[in-house]
Amino acid sequence: MGIPEITVNNISVQYRGVEALRDITLEIKPGRLTGIIGPNGAGKSTLMKAMLGLIPATGDPVFYGSQPLSQQRQRVAYVPQRSQIDWTYPATVWDVVMMGRIRKTGWFRRFSTVSHRRVAEALERVGMTAYKNRPIGQLSGGQQQRVFLARSLAQEAEIFCFDEPFVGIDQKTENIIFKIFRDLADSGKLVLVINHDLGESITNFDDIILLNKELIAAGRRQQVLQEENLNQAYGGKVMFFSGNAA
Repeated sequence: MGIPEITVNNISVQYRGVEALRDITLEIKPGRLTGIIGPNGAGKSTLMKAMLGLIPATGDPVFYGSQPLSQQRQRVAYVPQRSQIDWTYPATVWDVVMMGRIRKTGWFRRFSTVSHRRVAEALERVGMTAYKNRPIGQLSGGQQQRVFLARSLAQEAEIFCFDEPFVGIDQKTENIIFKIFRDLADSGKLVLVINHDLGESITNFDDIILLNKELIAAGRRQQVLQEENLNQAYGGKVMFFSGNAA
């Protein structure tokens, strides 16, 4: 049985009486690399957090298949913005990636041989094996992002949610991350990524969710990235990469 869709119905979010999101309804499909885009303050991170039950929202529960997603968090790997992570925490690269195995292992239990193997494989996949004993605070931005990608891989999740993973990283790391995102999507996983860049990297996405506090458009990239939709979202003319790659 394949991975089901995520279904969002009429989600709204308010912060101290200020509307952050209004009546968002959409479906997110597995096997597709889906990007959330929109201007600053559009509610991109708010939508992701509301979907995962990390902040209060009104509307119908978000469903993953036939059950609320909030009851299936063990299926989710979520990586917040790097600015929200305490990089002074005294942990090595290996420690951080191994944290992705806690839910499968349980707190205060020894990690299994399988867990050690999964962590080693994840570090190899993101090219960070040589740094496994390095404190996370001594890594570059791109290396830090790769470590948290490795942690999500070690979780063996079905749903992968990343909040602006490409901010402050080098081109090599961006290429590595997009390659892994593509592999995850091609294997049937559900991959959801908040992206601030309307440059050439936008062509890596199969589907796009375009927001500005309300849903402007959602669906296949070529259908969403129309001038009318972008002008509505960004409040006027906007420069974007118009490549027609499928």
